[in-house]
Amino acid sequence: MRVLIMSDMEGVSGIVVWDQVEGGAAMFEECRSLYTEEINAAVRGAKAAGADEIVVVDCHGAGKGWTFNSLIPEKIHPDCEWVAHHGWGRYDEMWKTGCDACLLIGMHARNGTPDGVLCHTISTVQYRNLWFNDDLVGETGVNAALNGHYGVPIALVTGDSAVCREAKELLGDTLPTVAVKKGLSRYSARQIPPARARDMIEAATEKALKDLDKVRPYVPSRPTTIKIEVSNVDKLSDFKGRTGVEITGPLTVESHAKDWMTAWDQFWPFV
Repeated sequence: MRVLIMSDMEGVSGIVVWDQVEGGAAMFEECRSLYTEEINAAVRGAKAAGADEIVVVDCHGAGKGWTFNSLIPEKIHPDCEWVAHHGWGRYDEMWKTGCDACLLIGMHARNGTPDGVLCHTISTVQYRNLWFNDDLVGETGVNAALNGHYGVPIALVTGDSAVCREAKELLGDTLPTVAVKKGLSRYSARQIPPARARDMIEAATEKALKDLDKVRPYVPSRPTTIKIEVSNVDKLSDFKGRTGVEITGPLTVESHAKDWMTAWDQFWPFV
């Protein structure tokens, strides 16, 4: 079994404020450890389920040299390999050569979620809203669609209770999830201690990978329209003149294509 793990930092137990996830900030080093250990829990669970190849992709944009490079190498579980400092969503080797399932570890809710800890939709561009056809999505939806384009299902989502709810709404009620904290606001949460959260992730990973019949790849219907609502009118200039893309309102832009990946590439250049 070949398993891909795509990870983010905001959904990790113990993390509730930006200073914990921004490279160079006072609390960042401690939280890199929390982040790495939740990934390790998923690796242990995948191994227990029979995975013989596990690749972890760091998807956290921490800024500066830490962007997509926030895991602690010395602490990473030896039974996996990991991808660092690569373009977001652009590591495609596992998808192209055959991948059985993807785990989304440490996810956060989409922008505007009242109980979503550190909720946002792609920090570098700050989309106010993002739709795939009629589905309102966040980064979990983007990751699911990336995998779905290659026929790979999301087997497990972990993070706060808000992103677990969001993932089930998009991917189905049978999707396994692990909520390691419950948001009380955007910057506070009632949390499960890291040691217990890791045990939960490990057990859920093993169970999910042994029962992949519960999940299906997420493939937006074709042809596909991707629509974004940007935060201000200045952002619209980024999309002028792009093939397949049109400005449809004061703050909205749409990309139309034969399938999701083509529409996404028109929005999100391959960098």
